[in-house]
Amino acid sequence: MNHVDPETQLILGNSNKRFSGVTSTMLQVLPHQKKHLKTAVLGKHHLDEDTHWLTFRQFTKLCKTPLPNGSPRIFHARRNDEMIQALIAKKFFGSKIKIVFTSTAQRHHSRFTRWLMSKMDAIITTCTAANSYLKKPADIVIPHGIDVATYSPAQEKNSEQLKIGVFGRIRPSKGIDLLIDAIIPVLKTYPYVTLQVCGETTPKFQSYLDEQQQKISDANLNLTDQVKFLGKVDFSELPALYRNMDIVCAVSRNEGYGLTPLEAMASGVAVLTSEAGAWKDIIENGVHGYCVPTGDSEAIRQKLDEMIQNPAKLIEMGIAGRQHVEQNYTNKKEAERLCAFFKSLQSS
Repeated sequence: MNHVDPETQLILGNSNKRFSGVTSTMLQVLPHQKKHLKTAVLGKHHLDEDTHWLTFRQFTKLCKTPLPNGSPRIFHARRNDEMIQALIAKKFFGSKIKIVFTSTAQRHHSRFTRWLMSKMDAIITTCTAANSYLKKPADIVIPHGIDVATYSPAQEKNSEQLKIGVFGRIRPSKGIDLLIDAIIPVLKTYPYVTLQVCGETTPKFQSYLDEQQQKISDANLNLTDQVKFLGKVDFSELPALYRNMDIVCAVSRNEGYGLTPLEAMASGVAVLTSEAGAWKDIIENGVHGYCVPTGDSEAIRQKLDEMIQNPAKLIEMGIAGRQHVEQNYTNKKEAERLCAFFKSLQSS
């Protein structure tokens, strides 16, 4: 709803009309943040009817004065253009705000992005790897979390098949080719093992998908029996797909953070990942699954073979993974950490 509350304490950037991973992160944490701070969103994209949103004009008008208790409001930006919006509001419209930017990128920022970040009042990052790319270390590391009510373990699974799943858009950065190369000999050795690839392929990467399917055909594997490319799946169907798996692979060449392993672990599923994203921070080898060197197809093959041979261990890993997420990686905990940090900035 479009509503201006003079007691609004936190304003969230929401500049992208296209739904993205950044949007998803913001939306998942938002309901929990509302319980700690009065929150509004700059822009109405993707919001439900119960969420307060503001136009840029309303935002600047609201923030001309501090909160009734004299504290500044917090503006949380996750994109470059959101940092720009906040800086314009602060420098040209006199908004009484403190601007916080969350950096998840695991690459060196452009000169312009570094300049924008230098104007922030505080920087948050989400994992050790992302922090290592910052010229100046972040003020705090707050990992992303997920909804453990949405992603939950299955009551029972099909014991006659062992299912391996991969979730995410089909593109080279996700390492699907590495997984296909690794899994072809595995599928030949274990005919009861299946692979399900869940994710959208855009026209730009259709030839890349065709190449992976051709590899499977050349290996004389039956696409309809042991390997299935499900394409884009509705978000509401994902939790059931996750909990039906025995192993979920995420072997990206690069990631900003990567929620897939957390969603799998919350679903009681063992994981096999590369060292991209936040995964080295999250996964304890041999306890929740395994984290192998990025880009190493042979390491993926070896670990898959090891995991398939020990189904009892997979169950133990799934249980441990669920507990690990419940204790450390829920979106409720993420919201609590964010809001505690925002409150500390308001009082400093």
